Amino acid sequence: MFLASWILGTAVILCCVSWFLLGRRRRRQGEPPLENGFLPYLGCALKFGANPLEFLKEKQKKHGHIFTCHVAGKYIHFLTDPFSYHALMRQGKHLDWKKFHFATSAKAFGHGSIDPAEGNTTENFHQTFIRTLQGNALDALIEAMMENLQYVMLQSRAPKLQSNTWVTEGLYTFCCQVMFESGFLTLFGKEFNSNNDKNLSSKQETERAHILNALENFKEFDKIFPALVAGLPIHLFKSAHSAREKLGEALLHKNLLKRDNLSELVTLRMFLNDTLSTFDDMEKAKTHVAVLWASQANTIPATFWTLFYLLKSPEAMRAATKEVQSVLESAEESISLDGKHISLNRKQLDNMPILDSIIKEAMRLSSASMTFRVAKEDFTLHLENDFYNIRKDDIVALYPQLLHFDPEIYADPLTFKYDRFLNEKGEEKTDFYRNGRKLKHYYMPFGTGIAKCPGRLFAVHEIKQFLALIFSYFEIELVDSNVKCPSLDQSRAGLGILQPSNDIDFRYRLKCL
Repeated sequence: MFLASWILGTAVILCCVSWFLLGRRRRRQGEPPLENGFLPYLGCALKFGANPLEFLKEKQKKHGHIFTCHVAGKYIHFLTDPFSYHALMRQGKHLDWKKFHFATSAKAFGHGSIDPAEGNTTENFHQTFIRTLQGNALDALIEAMMENLQYVMLQSRAPKLQSNTWVTEGLYTFCCQVMFESGFLTLFGKEFNSNNDKNLSSKQETERAHILNALENFKEFDKIFPALVAGLPIHLFKSAHSAREKLGEALLHKNLLKRDNLSELVTLRMFLNDTLSTFDDMEKAKTHVAVLWASQANTIPATFWTLFYLLKSPEAMRAATKEVQSVLESAEESISLDGKHISLNRKQLDNMPILDSIIKEAMRLSSASMTFRVAKEDFTLHLENDFYNIRKDDIVALYPQLLHFDPEIYADPLTFKYDRFLNEKGEEKTDFYRNGRKLKHYYMPFGTGIAKCPGRLFAVHEIKQFLALIFSYFEIELVDSNVKCPSLDQSRAGLGILQPSNDIDFRYRLKCL
């Protein structure tokens, strides 16, 4: 037994030494400074994962505005100078923005490759999303979401809302349930038809139970999403694997066809799946799971942070409430609990610069997205004042949290300032500077360039609608007005808006209207 252990230990040591001597990448002339890390395959992954922002700040101080890190088998060139970000955008000939996203989607959601070059489908997914989430299609989504939010807030949750009685709940739990249920109904329609249905109430209760069950499966799957992106197989996570499969079952085409008021996005995706792909039924359903995840995973925490900062800032809450009331009055919308719903269209929602600024500030403080490009071939990356050689299949990345927390751009960057994105006239501020120079890229929670999130407009409108309705129908307050801001859950760094490390209790009750 001792001999076997000694032999195994010796073998492991020899493998590590061999990797250190032979397997480690060597920096070539003209390449960025290189950080290999000391662990085979993982490289710098553990230090990066523990606190990406501090890790990158340390390497930036050591190496300058560009450096290479070995992370989980990949070599990532981090570009940290915001004046050089445009260099990444104009390198379409040499850098591929789709490859990383296509591979990640297939790994995480379990469908076949959606890269047309692989032969499973000829659908242009990015164009599908732009067509169905922007332009005229956005108006229909906004209208449906407005209706569904009020249904969820006032009818679906009616048993909790007794007259003049406070309801205490976790703020994140509340945002999660309201946004998930409303968003699900908006994208994937309803199982019931509200017109002349004698059993409507019973069907609504059944529908809500199904959606809340889907929410539990979503949360179970979402918990291990960072691990899937890192390359771990989902079969290591039995409950999450089961949850993903259940979500897929719910979104099979045969089940979606039973629902009314499907969004144009889902209707078109079903058609293109059936006509342009060779996916089987479950693979088609898993592309819809990807749509569900993309529509919820960042919107929910963004909603939480926006409402939390409002509750912590009476000045911001007063300004936001006043703006919403002004827009409602201009639209001649009255607030009541007699079943007549508020209606705000896209133009009216766009006329809310204070809410815009509040949402931007909340997302600036909570966003930790990454922008990736994969090198198609060996090439030279030309920056503003330098140039560097990049190898084929390496990744060039931006980490905008470095930008968002830069005190030269944002004074007192860790403090929530609701009017940070407003100018002296109370309009959108777009002039931000670093070292006396105006920045083109200063706010990037949705990415940048051609790969910028196509659903960003809908996401912001959803949050505005949520807030407008909360202000209109409810009194809300934190249980503990002195509660500290929860820390950011760093396990999701690189994926978008970070979740809070813990929930915060708040209470709400219907206004006496």
